[in-house]
Amino acid sequence: MTRPIAVLAGASGFVGGALRRALVDDGYELRIIGRTGPDARWDDPVALRRAVDGADLLVNLAGKSVDCRYTDAHRDEIHRSRTATTRALREAMTDAAAPPSLWLNASTATIYRYALDRPQTEAGGELGAGFSVDVARDWEAELFAGDLPATRRVALRMAIVLGDGPATNTLFRLARFGLGGPQLDGRWIPHRRYRGIGRHPSGDGRAPWHRSRGRQRFSWIHVDDVVGAVRFIRDRASIEGPVNLAAPHPSDNTELMATLRRVVGMPVGLPAPRFMLEPAMWVLRTEPELVLKSRWVLPGILTQAGYGFAWPDLEPALRDVWSRR
Repeated sequence: MTRPIAVLAGASGFVGGALRRALVDDGYELRIIGRTGPDARWDDPVALRRAVDGADLLVNLAGKSVDCRYTDAHRDEIHRSRTATTRALREAMTDAAAPPSLWLNASTATIYRYALDRPQTEAGGELGAGFSVDVARDWEAELFAGDLPATRRVALRMAIVLGDGPATNTLFRLARFGLGGPQLDGRWIPHRRYRGIGRHPSGDGRAPWHRSRGRQRFSWIHVDDVVGAVRFIRDRASIEGPVNLAAPHPSDNTELMATLRRVVGMPVGLPAPRFMLEPAMWVLRTEPELVLKSRWVLPGILTQAGYGFAWPDLEPALRDVWSRR
C-alpha cells in the first residue's frame, strides 16, 4: 500500500523535530525542504514544485529563530525568512498538478495586541502593532494570498512553545541564576528595535512599555500539544484560517516565575525591574519582549472543536519539560 506523503519545511528546530518524529510514526513518507534539502532547497523552484506535487500534507515551520537581538540585519532576516519561504511554497503549490489538500503554516500568537484587559481569540482578537506583529501579518498574508481551491490553509498562531527550545531555556536560566522573580516593566533608554517592518510598517517606532507590575499575561503551549493540534486539525476538514495554538489556562508573569522556581528548586528569585532585565537579556543575546509583552491568548477554535489538551496547566507542563532535560 502506498504511504501518504507529508512535506515538512523548517524541520531543524525542536518543534520541527517533534513533528518529524510524529509524522513518521503516523506512517507518512517525508519530503524535507530546507536550505540544504535534502529533498528540495529554497533556491530551487523546480525542486519545490516537485516536492509538493502529489503530497497529502504540507507543514511549513521555516524562519530564523527570534532568539536573538533585533539588530537591523536580524530584523530583516526574521521577516524575509518567513515571508519569502511561504511565498515560494505558495508559488510551488500554484504550479503543482496535485497540490496537498492541507497546508499548515507556522505563525505566532504575538500577532495580537498587548492585552491585560481580556483574552484574545481568533473570533474577537485585536491585532497589535510594531515589528513582531508586522512579521506575523506579512507571514499570514503570503499564506492566504492567491487562489488554491484544492488546498485548505491554516495559520498556526503558536504561543510560546514549552520544550527544548530557546524560549524555555531562557526562562529556566533566569530561574536557576536567582533571577526568578517577576519581570517588572518600566521606562528604559529609547530604542527602535521594535519599530514596524515590511510594506506597511505599523506603530510609532518607539519601544512600548507598560506599568504591568509583573501581571503581564503569559500564554504558552507544550510541544506535545503542538503535535496533537496538528493531528487534530489534519483530521477535521472544517478547520481553516488562523488557529490559536495556546494552552487553555494561561498564566501571568508572577505566577510563571514562581512556578519556574519550584520546578528548578531555586527557593529565591530576585524581581527584575526593566533596568536590570535589559542588561541581562543583552548578555543572553535575546529580547526582553519574551517576558514583558502581555500575551493573553486562548485556543477558541481548538476548544470549540473539542481538542483535549495533554498539558492544560503550566506547572505539570514545565515539570515534564524539566524532567526531559
